[in-house]
Amino acid sequence: MALPRFQLFEFNDSPWVPAVLRDTIVEALSRAIRWGGLMDGLVAPLARCLDAAGTSQVLDLCAGAGGPAAILCDAMAKRGHDVHFLMSDLFPAIAEWESLRSERLDFVAEPVDATHISPALGAGRVRVIINALHHFPPDLAKQAILGACAGAPGVFIAESLVRNPVSFLAMAPVGIAALLATPALAKDRRLARALLTWFSPVALAVSAWDGTVSSMRIYEPAELQEMVAGLEGWTWTSGQYAHSAGLGSGSWFSGTRA
Repeated sequence: MALPRFQLFEFNDSPWVPAVLRDTIVEALSRAIRWGGLMDGLVAPLARCLDAAGTSQVLDLCAGAGGPAAILCDAMAKRGHDVHFLMSDLFPAIAEWESLRSERLDFVAEPVDATHISPALGAGRVRVIINALHHFPPDLAKQAILGACAGAPGVFIAESLVRNPVSFLAMAPVGIAALLATPALAKDRRLARALLTWFSPVALAVSAWDGTVSSMRIYEPAELQEMVAGLEGWTWTSGQYAHSAGLGSGSWFSGTRA
């Protein structure tokens, strides 16, 4: 039996959290995902979705700071898939995206609302939502999915966790290593980051809380299927994949027009 979903608060979502703490957590999470290969298991299902949709173009909705898109783009390329990602967000992170831009990864500088995607921007592109849908309450999550589906050849939703705190706990070794490395690897505010990670438990406590809450916010495939039940002409599949030496799991939900 699946655990119930709880829309608890995350520090990362809260505007009152100091930017340096939020940035430290986001950077450490992106680094942990890359170091731990937590998105490697998404390469095959995303490739199948793109093949079924007949395109190699991806529109990444809710891209945030761009870490997940960059990691998945690299993982696809390393496995021989010539896929081109276009990052977008309601609040574009231009500075962060500029540093990630490459031959296969670009971005939209203007705000993009996932619930209302312009036909010119979305045409011919599979829309993906990576490690972001769990932030939305059910009504907004449904709006985002239906908006992503409008005029799309395909949709791919992925999370590096499943609704079970154990899936986050499995990330602990690489997650702690990534967090402790952040002050040394950061480009700015190193002293503040060191105070939060090396000389106090603040960053570790916040990371532990947000990661546990994130796992309890994940949408189950049956819940996502219910959100798209009114759409005609779509074929939907879903699955899980293992990571963290088989101790953790991620999930994906994919649809293409029949």
